[in-house]
Amino acid sequence: MDALQAQHVTKRYTNHTALDDVSLNIPEHTIFGLLGPNGAGKTTLIRIINQIINKDEGEILIFGEKLKPNHIEIIGYLPEERGLYKKLKVGEQLLYLAQLKGLSRADALARIKVWLEKFEIKDWWDKKVEDLSKGMAQKVQFISTVLHEPRLIILDEPFSGFDPVNAQLITEEILDLKKKGCTIIFSTHRMETVEDLCDHIALINRSKKILEGSKKQVKEQFKTNTFVVEHKGIFSLNGSYELLNQQQIEDSFFQSTIKMKDVKRPNELIQELIQLTEVHSFQEKIPSMSEIFISLVKGGTNHE
Repeated sequence: MDALQAQHVTKRYTNHTALDDVSLNIPEHTIFGLLGPNGAGKTTLIRIINQIINKDEGEILIFGEKLKPNHIEIIGYLPEERGLYKKLKVGEQLLYLAQLKGLSRADALARIKVWLEKFEIKDWWDKKVEDLSKGMAQKVQFISTVLHEPRLIILDEPFSGFDPVNAQLITEEILDLKKKGCTIIFSTHRMETVEDLCDHIALINRSKKILEGSKKQVKEQFKTNTFVVEHKGIFSLNGSYELLNQQQIEDSFFQSTIKMKDVKRPNELIQELIQLTEVHSFQEKIPSMSEIFISLVKGGTNHE
């Protein structure tokens, strides 16, 4: 089952179309990267899912049901714009937000205690939010997002304000939540995070979805049949192969980048190479998510 389906969703403002006929499917129990440059429409879609704003056209399905008000109880949302009450103490804040999500006071207190211990911040209970650093406040808001154990979690730039140690802590918690059966929509500009965490991705640019699929499928789609070889001694190639680059690493060792121009298997290239040189390593050059993102956004290509 899909955790979420967006079907032909459109949102218009007076002089601007924020989302233009966007459809996507988010499989259950996955981490789904919702990608795109600033102003692409990602936050608009997230706000529609959270029923903060209304769509003009289309449909949103949550676990097979049309989106309705009570779905808010199974969704956890961490917005990019942080929304804690500055004058409230951390404990009061978490208790209030947990009860808004339907938890009893007793259940909320028990779960808050577990999370504060897990993050080693038990002594923060009586601290006012206004006295916390950005990273500290972010920890509190992350806890408030997952405290009611939502089935669908939406994280908009969750690592903003975190140092590397705390970013790793949150990463581990996100992976643990996935293991426990949560589906996570993850909106970020950090492509290295997408590489590490996401199972599936969708790319929105200029209000339209231009790419969607599993991370593996997307990388396969953008492969260029290019291979990097480390070898001893120089060589040249003819015919079905193009030698894009050959540079010396040290002494008699070189690194060459080779593109297969015809549809062939990598084994055929290896067989060709061992006739010409002493091969020490052979690896396909797979495009990174960052390279794919930049090429599509700058090029404006529509791959839907």
